[in-house]
Amino acid sequence: MARRKRNWRPNANYHVVMRGNNRQNIYNTEDDMWHLMRCIGHASIYYQFTIFAFCIMTNHYHILLQSEDSLSKIMRHINRKYSDYYSKRYGYIGQLYQGRYYSKEVKSPYAMLAVSRYIHRNPITTKTPLVKQLADYPFSTFPYYHSSAPSPYSYLDTSKLPHCLPQPFEKTTEAYVHYCLMDIEDILNRQKSKDILEAFP
Repeated sequence: MARRKRNWRPNANYHVVMRGNNRQNIYNTEDDMWHLMRCIGHASIYYQFTIFAFCIMTNHYHILLQSEDSLSKIMRHINRKYSDYYSKRYGYIGQLYQGRYYSKEVKSPYAMLAVSRYIHRNPITTKTPLVKQLADYPFSTFPYYHSSAPSPYSYLDTSKLPHCLPQPFEKTTEAYVHYCLMDIEDILNRQKSKDILEAFP
């Protein structure tokens, strides 16, 4: 039976997730994670895409991106390059990934914020947090937002997400970092307080 064609639109925003087969760890070491990042960089040589957020965990990774070229081709390139590396390094034979990658279009600025916050918080929302401070996790885009340093990757854009912030947040990188670190209840309460102030000038 033929696979159903994915619903993809050029320059739309997508949340993409790729998991190890049976949720097994396939990014076992820091070297593995760095190599996956090299695979992403290698794909950027051949395909046009912009990443707004990513996070690599031990058995899966998340990317929030926009692409001019076919998302399927981009993901095939990244995953094939990593699969070849993994097979050679570990002598692995068999299916490395849990089927095809998951992708969902992210249609609104609020959705961009929610998805990116979820992606960036992955290292501290696991059963056993991987770090105490999100800025200390190197296999994520969050440190590049936190430091406000120029992006070291041509495909990474850290300017778009701050502009998605609603009032009363300022549309700055510092405000976006604060947004990611806040509890969801605090975010909602802050926005409710702003709505109340507008309703009773």
